[in-house]
This record gives sequence, structure tokens and C-alpha cells, in this order.
Amino acid sequence: AVAFVLRLGHALHRHGTPAHRLEGLMMKVSERLGLEARFFSTPTSIFASFGPPEDLRTSLIRVEPGDFDLERLILLDMLADDVIQGRLTPTDGATRVEAILARPPRYGPVLQLLCWMLAGASAALLFGGGWKEMGVAGVSSLAIGVLDLLTRKQPTTARVLEPVAAVLSAAFAGIAAHFFGPLHGEVATLAGLIVLLPGLTLTIAVNEVATRNLISGTSRLTHAALVFLQLGFGAALGSRVATVLPPVPMPTPALPTVLPPGVALFALVVAGFAIAVLFRARPRDWGWIALAGAAAFMGARLGALLLGPQLGAFAGALLLGVGSNALARLRNRPAVTTVVPGLMLLVPGSVGFRSLASLLERDVVAGVDTAFSMLMVAVALAAGLLSANAIMPSRKVL
Repeated sequence: AVAFVLRLGHALHRHGTPAHRLEGLMMKVSERLGLEARFFSTPTSIFASFGPPEDLRTSLIRVEPGDFDLERLILLDMLADDVIQGRLTPTDGATRVEAILARPPRYGPVLQLLCWMLAGASAALLFGGGWKEMGVAGVSSLAIGVLDLLTRKQPTTARVLEPVAAVLSAAFAGIAAHFFGPLHGEVATLAGLIVLLPGLTLTIAVNEVATRNLISGTSRLTHAALVFLQLGFGAALGSRVATVLPPVPMPTPALPTVLPPGVALFALVVAGFAIAVLFRARPRDWGWIALAGAAAFMGARLGALLLGPQLGAFAGALLLGVGSNALARLRNRPAVTTVVPGLMLLVPGSVGFRSLASLLERDVVAGVDTAFSMLMVAVALAAGLLSANAIMPSRKVL
């Protein structure tokens, strides 16, 4: 039984489960198996103690943080239910955990690269860019996706993916402006980096702090801040590439295009599909993910118009959380299936990047103001999700 709990926790951690949900599910499984257990999770490790306080057996599991894999999270949740209900023994469950982890990826590299490109292009439209920005962001995001696939199994090179990607995105935006006429470089650069922006990490960190998982939350906050710095440094370096080319007319600081609502809605659907594939969701969940993301994004936009950006983010997260929990109760599946992809359309990563860009341009007041807005949006998102759990509790720990 202990081996099953440890292997289950390790597998859940590898595929992106936040600390409060991970500890909750491990505790639930342990209680149903008659184990007296205590758990402590950080972004890189799990401490597990079994037995009475005077005779503890403690295990430390070192975990390398991985990417979200929604299909494997669902399979692991179903496996936990089977063991809890007695349909599988803990020994068989431990074997099944290894079988789930050994499953080949559902989506091949070609589809993943296509979704990298679609994510960047649709993000450019949602950020208010035009067709030119969309094309530049799509191509640079595709190139970053190729880098990600090449460096994924090489830890040494994977650690420098963010700054190299930012250099590439900013340089490509500058070169495109030189050859194809003025474009809004910030939108193109930002959209090209959309998959790497740590806004989701920041939101999960605030959520963990709010649920009293202080060590894990502050560690994630530090990691998010470091990624922002790497992206900002890389973008500043990449933007210098354009300065070696002959000067071109600079774009106006305003966003270049106001898109009709139909185009924005189409971009939302495309973004939902791309995020579902990049987060390795099952095809049967694509429709629910796109619907949840579109509803959350539209709810946040409407709330921002009526109540301001922070309360708009709260409204979007509340709508996303209530809808996801209701769907989880109806389908008996984890709410994380739709919550995590939906949050990708709400997270404040773009705000944080713009804050760092302002600071690098020595506009300290604008940079600090934007950074504070980013933090408030993250707090609003966490508050919205916590409120949703109170209004519509999910039967699932995940």
C-alpha cells in the first residue's frame, strides 16, 4: 500500500499537480487504505511519513518538475478511484502507475509544432495585433516549439530555453519589421512567447499560498520571477538585432488593429484547441476545453468592462471554476481537465512581461505599476477559483 501511494504521488507530481491537490489526493488514498500518513510537497520533492508519530517511516522522493499531461492525470485519478473502491489491489495499482507513465505520447511532434504555431498566432490576435503580427508570432512560436522538442531530453540545454526563445522571438519581430514594414513588435514578441510565459505558474503559486502551502507557493513564485527575468533579458538582447539593420519607420505605440468580434471568437477556439494538444488532453475533452476557455475569457472581458481588470479576472476565474466543478460532478472526472487550459487564457503572464519590458526601458513607474497589476490579477484568479470551490464543490480532489 505504501509503495502504491508513493508511486501515485510521484506520477501526479511529474505531470503538474499543485501541492494542495497532490497532498489531498495522497491523504485520501492513504486513509482509505488504512494508512496513517503525512505528506509535504514542494515543486521538486515529496516528503511522506507513514505510521504513528513515535514510530515514523519517512520517505523523500526527488521529482524533476514536468509538463502538464491532462490525459495521464485523468488515468491516474481513475486508477486511484479503482484502488479506493477495492476494484484493484495496491500492488496491482502500483504496476498500473508504471504502465500509465510508460504510455507513448498521444500526439506526435508534427501536431505539437502545429499547435505551437496556432497558439502564437491566435495569441497575437487576442492581444490586439493584426494579420502581420499574427504571422510573425506564428512563425517565431513554431521555431520556439522546434527548440523545445530538441532540448526536451537534454537538461543542460533545456535550462536555457527561455532566454534563447526570447532572443529569437524579439529578433524575428525586428527583422520582420525591417523587411515587411512596421508592425507592433511588442505584440509579436509577446505572442510568440505565449506558451513559455509563466503566468500559469504564477497563478498556481498564489493559489498554493492561499491554501497555506507556503513553501511550495513561494518556491513557484521565485521560479516564475526568474523565468520573467530570463524572458525579459532575452527579449532585450534580441531587440538589438534590428538595430544593425537600416532604420525603418517605427510603429505607433497604439495596438495596430481592432478586430471584429467574430475573429476574436475564432481565435479563442483555435487557442483552445492548441492548448488542449500542448497540455496533452484527450480528444474527447477538446470541446469542453474550448468551451470553458471561451466562456472564461469572455466572462473576464465583460467583467473588466463593467468592474475593472482585476475584478474581471476574478469573474472569469469564478465562471471557469464553477463550470469546471459542475462538469466534473456530472462526468466524474477531475476539474483540472478544463481549469488548467482555461486558466491559460486568463493568466497574467503577458502583463508581467510588459512590466519587465518597461523596467528594461528605464520606465520604472510604468514597470512597477504593471507588475503590481500582474500580481493583483494573479490574486484575483486565485480568489475566483477558491470562491468557485466554495460555491460548487467538486467531488474530485483533482
